[in-house]
Amino acid sequence: MQGASRESLAGAEDRLAGLLSQSSVDGALVGSELYALTDLLDGQPALRTSLTDPARSGDDKAGLVRSLISGKVSVPLQEYVEGTVRSRWSQNRDLADAFEGLAAESLLAAAESSGRLEALEDDIFRFARLVAAEPELRAALTDRALPLDRKAALLHELLAGKASPEAETLITRMITRPRGRSLEAGLASIADLAAARRQRTVATVTAAVPMSSAQRTRLAASLAATLGHEVHLNVLVEPEVIGGLRVSIGDEVIDGTLATRLQEAQRRITH
Repeated sequence: MQGASRESLAGAEDRLAGLLSQSSVDGALVGSELYALTDLLDGQPALRTSLTDPARSGDDKAGLVRSLISGKVSVPLQEYVEGTVRSRWSQNRDLADAFEGLAAESLLAAAESSGRLEALEDDIFRFARLVAAEPELRAALTDRALPLDRKAALLHELLAGKASPEAETLITRMITRPRGRSLEAGLASIADLAAARRQRTVATVTAAVPMSSAQRTRLAASLAATLGHEVHLNVLVEPEVIGGLRVSIGDEVIDGTLATRLQEAQRRITH
């Protein structure tokens, strides 16, 4: 997002934090209702245009959305949504994108308040690895011909009781409503939001054998000291690396594996 939309989203995020801080507000329910609003806007281009038309007053737009959701959502959420549509949005799609992101933030807040945010991050990571390792599963989940309820049922079978409820909801949403994203990009966006909520960077560490708790703590502390903020480790075990570690943070890769060192030594010998 750019310009007016970026400023409006920042304001909406601040107000969402205030809304979710109320003890009577259920973050998971807020997330579900904001997702429903996203679907409504995605399915009705004319409504999207009306709610983002710079020629219409904020009161007019708030009245329009009030007529659609009054009595269907809680009063605090209705007031929040009205305030959000009063803001200016550079493009009509930006409003739907904003509601989708705010919905995810609401679910992450619910997980955090229940002490499940770290577990949620791990759940997303494990699911992404499962999909990468199972081409048939990935094909089924991305098959446009497979009904959405079948995909949701498959995901529930895979995740129920094995992942946090917020993780299941976020994964199911991302796969049944990808909104133009690849499966991998969608899962990565959730992981990034969760990491940002904890003000951390996610580092993927590849090792030949499982790391002990003490080793993970030392590595996380070392990376945090280097980067200046907390780092969450997702650890992969791949015996073929032989020894050492490979650390990936975004596009940056620090490869200290023995397998890579041996390959480099072999190249020097043969050249």
